[in-house]
Amino acid sequence: MGSKSPRGEFAARQLAKKRKNFRWHDRYFNRRMLMLDEKVDPMQGAPQSRGIVLEKVGVESKQPNSAVRKCVRTQLIKNGRTITAFLPGDGALNVVDEHDEVVVEGIGGTRGGAMGDIPGVRWKVVMVNGVSLNELVYGRKQKPSR
Repeated sequence: MGSKSPRGEFAARQLAKKRKNFRWHDRYFNRRMLMLDEKVDPMQGAPQSRGIVLEKVGVESKQPNSAVRKCVRTQLIKNGRTITAFLPGDGALNVVDEHDEVVVEGIGGTRGGAMGDIPGVRWKVVMVNGVSLNELVYGRKQKPSR
């Protein structure tokens, strides 16, 4: 009669096992399973993160544009890593001071990278001391004194 376990080349168990092995040849599957991008990412896969402003910096934009984009060097609270975050809005640099607590999020570039003409800057500031940066820039709210 033959054995009770299917042993053919196209038996479902064999196909599933082969597929499982072959998936490791896919670069994106491999990176996802080994969580390589989360390990490298300063925010460790989180959508937002809190940090302390260390200094204000100006980043020159890439060709063909010519401008100084206003950014802040920020130390993340969760792991102590330092990142550069962009300050969106006209006059946002005047609102943010050193030692302020800011919330940063991804800037929206392709595959988590930099956006537009700002080289190497992958994050933007969304809140300062618990108040929306947008509200502060437009003068609708006052920054709380800490």
